[in-house]
Amino acid sequence: MTESAPDSLPRRAVIGLGANLGDLDATLDAACAAIAALPRSRWLGVSGRWCSRPVDSSGPDYLNAVAAIETRLAPLELLAALQAIENAHGRERPWRNAPRTLDLDVLLIDDLRSTDPVLLLPHPRLLERAFVLLPLLELQAALDGALPLPGHADVAALQQLADRLAREQGLERRPG
Repeated sequence: MTESAPDSLPRRAVIGLGANLGDLDATLDAACAAIAALPRSRWLGVSGRWCSRPVDSSGPDYLNAVAAIETRLAPLELLAALQAIENAHGRERPWRNAPRTLDLDVLLIDDLRSTDPVLLLPHPRLLERAFVLLPLLELQAALDGALPLPGHADVAALQQLADRLAREQGLERRPG
């Protein structure tokens, strides 16, 4: 993966947010505020909130959303900043897919591709998770198509995939 210099052109980054422990709404609100305050970055927006069952795990249901920023942070700098936000919210990693107070995932950064095990881009399970795809498509529409999509995929095909996954995975959009 190529790291960008601080003075490089800004890139659009898409970030998945999720939580299933504690005050979920307050946590996602605080996480959005912290992401919006990242240095060398500009807030673009956030999707609505979606409820989902845990995938490959147990525990309470998750509250999920997808946010977008424009950033001059290098990819690994962005990842480190997001992990610091998670840690500030008491994130622990006792085992893979354990319940969590906050989960922030870098899903996409423009059309960057990375096989670095520290930060795989696009996120390797992006096309398997309705709780990522439907909020991403919702935000994509709200921002008039200004976000990167995985593999420059056809929006209609992604929507069909997301709808099928939502039925299979029990995803529901929260009103509001």
